[in-house]
Amino acid sequence: MSEHDRAVKESIRARHRAQRTATPSGQRDAAGAAIAVHGATWAEQLAGAAPSTFCAYLGVVPEPPTLPLISELHRRGHTVLLPVCEPGRQLSWTQWTPETEFVRSRFAPVLEPAGPRHDLAIMASVSGLLMPATALDLSGNRIGQGGGYYDVLLGSLASEGLEIPLAAIVFDTEVLPAGTIPAEAFDRKVPVALTPSGLVRLAAPS
Repeated sequence: MSEHDRAVKESIRARHRAQRTATPSGQRDAAGAAIAVHGATWAEQLAGAAPSTFCAYLGVVPEPPTLPLISELHRRGHTVLLPVCEPGRQLSWTQWTPETEFVRSRFAPVLEPAGPRHDLAIMASVSGLLMPATALDLSGNRIGQGGGYYDVLLGSLASEGLEIPLAAIVFDTEVLPAGTIPAEAFDRKVPVALTPSGLVRLAAPS
């Protein structure tokens, strides 16, 4: 990626982080409740009436809240896996229940679930992956949080031939016009934005 494209992505990331920080707590809470409704609908579309397994993450201030969604998926009988940061920008996965405790990550400024960890092999049983983003565009391009963990994960899934449905969670204003976010040829597109207003279909995954 060129220096110009890298600068564009950093500018977008910084702008949306500032907007998130300025979001009133009541508006953020309402967004979390709405995301839970639409996210559960997305999960039901993928799994039907049968309990299944979904990967999510704990979104905390100033991110869109995801605990209401995680709780709703669990309430409906689904298994919810949350990420744990490992060396080399790898992720392992721990099952979440309402009793799960969270601890500060050793490798990233995030909270992680405590408990037994599963490696990449667990992804073969996953029906959908809900991932963080700072912004998306209608072409399906994503700007993450800057750590690179999900870029590595998506690359590993592609290497293993695992095609897992993806959705990235953002506020409504973080879905940008097509072509806004620079992307490289090997980037995997995100096909769905999960927002407080509903599911937004983006470009078909490449």
